[in-house]
Amino acid sequence: MTQIKDIMSSDYRYITPDTTLQDAAQMMQQYDLGFLPVGENDKLIGMLTDRDITTRAVAQGWDVTSKTARDAMTPKTYYCYDDQTTSEICQNLSEIKVRRLPVVNRDKRLVGVVSMGDLAQAAENSQIGQTEQQITEALKQQQNAA
Repeated sequence: MTQIKDIMSSDYRYITPDTTLQDAAQMMQQYDLGFLPVGENDKLIGMLTDRDITTRAVAQGWDVTSKTARDAMTPKTYYCYDDQTTSEICQNLSEIKVRRLPVVNRDKRLVGVVSMGDLAQAAENSQIGQTEQQITEALKQQQNAA
């Protein structure tokens, strides 16, 4: 069985909660990222996505040069362990309806990031199409309800 540590990206970026939204957006642009883990005192405390910036900040007219990651981040943080299998993570992603997760070791230290793309490249994983379909359907339902 393939473990997440075998397919995750260990070339990740993270920010502190005091990082301005403008700086976070520039980092996302520079490194072509859709999300950034937010860490404080060596702990993962949230996630900031490009969607968080656009829907929570820009759409509401916030000053992105003074508002910080803490203001717009999603505080509920999902993550997975680096020794979990790709099958486990596909199931988890499907259940929690997200496309990427921070990866931590058993000491809960951030060691990487895994995305649907990483999972799709794991040839043994036939669940990826079903997982993507379930996530997409759930997101459509959320948008229609809004």
